[in-house]
Amino acid sequence: MTAADDLRFDPWDPAFTADPYPAYAELRERGRVIRYERTDQWLVPHHADVSALLRDRRLGRTYRHRFTHEDFGRTAPPAEHEPFHTLNDHGMLDLEPPDHTRIRRLVSKAFTPRTVERLKPYVERLAGELVDELVAAGGGDLLRDVAEPLPVAVIAEMLGIPASERAPLRPWSADICGMYELNPSEETARRAVRASVEFSAYLRELIAARREEPGDDLISGLIAAHDEGDRLTEQEMISTAVLLLNAGHEATVNATVNGWWALFRNPGQLAALRADHALVPSAVEELMRYDTPLQLFERWVLDEIEIDGTVIPRGAEIAMLFGSANHDPAVFTDPGRLDLTRAENPHISFSAGIHYCIGAPLARMELAASMRALLEKAPTLRLAAEPARTPNFVIRGLRGLDVEIA
Repeated sequence: MTAADDLRFDPWDPAFTADPYPAYAELRERGRVIRYERTDQWLVPHHADVSALLRDRRLGRTYRHRFTHEDFGRTAPPAEHEPFHTLNDHGMLDLEPPDHTRIRRLVSKAFTPRTVERLKPYVERLAGELVDELVAAGGGDLLRDVAEPLPVAVIAEMLGIPASERAPLRPWSADICGMYELNPSEETARRAVRASVEFSAYLRELIAARREEPGDDLISGLIAAHDEGDRLTEQEMISTAVLLLNAGHEATVNATVNGWWALFRNPGQLAALRADHALVPSAVEELMRYDTPLQLFERWVLDEIEIDGTVIPRGAEIAMLFGSANHDPAVFTDPGRLDLTRAENPHISFSAGIHYCIGAPLARMELAASMRALLEKAPTLRLAAEPARTPNFVIRGLRGLDVEIA
């Protein structure tokens, strides 16, 4: 075990968030597990360890199924944050078996591969229309004009949210996701609480309407899903819908702009992709690896574990560094090089184990659809201005990506 205080790992430093990968290399050289006092966490930077720990049942996204806050040596969240935690803590991403198993099984009845595949014509048509508008305008902000509206519209379409009611969805999501950053501020918490209250109230009304008049949408499917007498509670349905929306577009939006920014910085790879659109599936995987949209994923230590001789006690928190794992030279040859033909690419951008992203097939479909549309309809697309990073570390993205048609 070692400490990270003398390294370049600093999630609040703009220079680090602009390019965290050199600091990750230092962490990997320092050891398999590094104590980081500023967040009271144990950092895990190696691919093999991250992959194994994502499947280790001695760790959990929550501890409340086994311990009280006091038993676990933790302090309960402030009472004024309750609306956020009620919303967040009833979603399957932050639950462990048996509740996680039950909810994921029921959600899977509504969120089937057939449901996702049925959306493919809609996804491809919408991607094409958005790119057509970008081309007609001679360029624009790729984030605002393509990357953001596509997944927001798709998940809203799946959930059955009318087009006229979708405007607040991304702002709500952004405010809620602010709480997933390290040591969020009280102002961040206030925005997350407000968004949680407003989003929950909206979904409660939508669920009531779908109970009266079911439709061919995911909300209706969640209401109808049952198994051996089990059903989702209303709060579980609300939390599931918010989780699907947040996870269903935050990662896709950021993967899109991170990916195109990487392509613009690697013109040889972009030229190869433009010459051979059959590279799109492997390009999607490589871009997800190369600049990972979710850089860190946390787990609580429910039962003492040992990593490379270091004992990590129950009650500790582990921070698995997805971005570092995806650049581990023990797994990826020349990991700092963008290679759209990379054949072996076991990236962990969609997590692993029981919390593997249920929306991964949809995300891949959306990323491929927007990429193909841009390649086909905007073959001379180029960068118009150097983009600025968001200040976030955990959810990695850009403030915008200005492009033009040459």
